[in-house]
Amino acid sequence: MGERRKSRNELGPPGRGLSLKKRLSLGALVALGASLVLPGAASAQGQGIGALTDELNITWVMVACVLVLLMQAGFLLLEIGFSRQKNVGAGVAKIFVNLSIATIAWWSVGFGISSLTGNDFFGTDGFFFHNNQEIGGGADAFIVGGADAALMLFGMLFCAVSLAIVWGTTLERIKFSAYVIYAVVFAALIYPLVAHAVYGGGLLADIAGKPVMDFAGSSVVHLTGAVGGLAALLLLGARSGKYGPDGKARAIPGHSMPLVGLGVLLLWVGWYGFNAGSTFGTTDNFFAQVALNTQLAASAGALVALGVIYLKTKSLDVGMAGNGAIAGLVGITAPSGYVEFWAAPIIGAVAGVVVVYGVLFIEKHLDDPVGALSAHGLAGIWGTISVGLFASPRLILDGAAPGVYYGITDGELAPSLGQLAVQAIGVIATFAFVFAASYAVFAAIKATIGLRVSEDEELAGLDISSHGMYGYPEAFIPQEEYPGSTVQPHVAGTPVVTNAASTPPAAPEKEVTA
Repeated sequence: MGERRKSRNELGPPGRGLSLKKRLSLGALVALGASLVLPGAASAQGQGIGALTDELNITWVMVACVLVLLMQAGFLLLEIGFSRQKNVGAGVAKIFVNLSIATIAWWSVGFGISSLTGNDFFGTDGFFFHNNQEIGGGADAFIVGGADAALMLFGMLFCAVSLAIVWGTTLERIKFSAYVIYAVVFAALIYPLVAHAVYGGGLLADIAGKPVMDFAGSSVVHLTGAVGGLAALLLLGARSGKYGPDGKARAIPGHSMPLVGLGVLLLWVGWYGFNAGSTFGTTDNFFAQVALNTQLAASAGALVALGVIYLKTKSLDVGMAGNGAIAGLVGITAPSGYVEFWAAPIIGAVAGVVVVYGVLFIEKHLDDPVGALSAHGLAGIWGTISVGLFASPRLILDGAAPGVYYGITDGELAPSLGQLAVQAIGVIATFAFVFAASYAVFAAIKATIGLRVSEDEELAGLDISSHGMYGYPEAFIPQEEYPGSTVQPHVAGTPVVTNAASTPPAAPEKEVTA
C-alpha cells in the first residue's frame, strides 16, 4: 500500500505545519554536508540539520506566498479583459479592496476561526495574530514565531483568492459598497468556517472515520468562491441588454482578449504556489510532483476545452481555451497531492469538457461574464470528486481510502466507495453552507442599501459612476449622455465636482444699436 502521508489536520490549515514525510529532504542532506565540512561555523550559529531544514521549508512557503499573491494580478487582468472599456477601472479598485479586506479580516478574526483550536464548528484561538502569542492548549500549544507568520500569511492569501472568485459573476453592475460589506463577512466568517471544517479538524475532517481530501482547495477555495458568486448573481440579475425580448442570451464581448490571456497565464504561474506550496515544505521534493500534476491538468484542460468548443461552434474560442486552462487548474487543486501523474491529464481533460458545457448551459439562464460558475464551481466539484476516483494508495491521508480505480484493481472496492461518498458529502456541505450564508448576506444588503447600481449608472459605466474617472480616458462618455452626473473627468484622472460656481459664464449678448 505504500507509506501514507499525515492528515493535513495534523499539519494544520494553511497556517501551521512543516514536514509531510519522515525521510530527510534534499535540503537536509545539503545541510548535513555543510555541517560536516564547516562544523565550527554550524556550531557557532547554533543551527542543526533540523533548523536548517525548517528554514528551507519556510523559504519555499514564502516563495509560494509570492506566487499566490501574483494570482490577484491574474484575476484583475482576466476580469478587466472580459469587461467593457467603461468598467475596467472598477475592476482594478475591486482587486485592491479585495486583497486589503482579506488581509485585515484574516489577521484579526479569520485565522482564529479557521485554526486547529476550538470545536467541530470553529476555532477559538489565534485572533489578532501576533508574535509570542500562545495558540492552542496542552501538547498542541505553540508560541507564534516567524515560521508561523509565514504559514498564517499563506492561508490569508488563499482567503483572498477565494474572495476574488466571487466577483467574476457580478461584473459591470454591482454597487461597490455591497462588495465591501460582503467581503468583510466572507473573509472573517464564511471562508474561515469552511477552512476549519476541512483543514482545522472540523466536521469534514472526520466523516465515519474518513477525512475529506482537498489538498489545496478545489472545494474549500474555489467552490466556496463560486457559490458566493452564485448567491450574488441570483439576487443581482443580468446586465442590461444581456437577454433579448425572446429571452435568448446575447453576447456582450469583453474589450481585450490579450488581457484575458495574460490574466490566465498569471493565474497559471500563481497556481504553482497555490498547489505545490500546499506541501508546506521541500521534504522529498514532493512539491515538484504536485507542480507537475498541476501543469499536466492545466494543459489538458486548455486543449480539450478548445477542441470541444470547436466541435460545437466551428470556431477556436480564445476565451474558452483560457477557461479550459483555469478549469483544469481548479480540477487538479484537490487531487494534486493525492494522485499519480497519469491521472492528472485525465482530471484536467474532464474539467475542460465540464467548463465548456457548463458555460454554454449557464449562459442561457444566468449572466456570468467570466464563466466563474463553471470554471471554479463545476470544476471545483469535479476536482473534489476526482480524489475519490484516482487517489493513490501511497499518497492518501491517514484514515482515508484509495480511489475507486485502485479499489477495483486491488479488489477492495467498498472502502473506496466510502471515500468517494465522503468527498461528495464535502461538496454538498460546502455548497449548502456557503450558499445559505452568502444569500442571507446579499439579501440583507439588497433590502437595505441596495445591491445594484442604477440603470443610468450602469449605462454610463462603473468607472465614471462609482470612481469618477475612466480606465481609458480616450473613451470619455459625453456629458449629455449621462444626465444628472455630478462628476466630470479631470485630465489627470481625478474627478472634478460640477456646480454652479464652476460653470463657465454665458457669453455676453451682442449690443444692438439703432
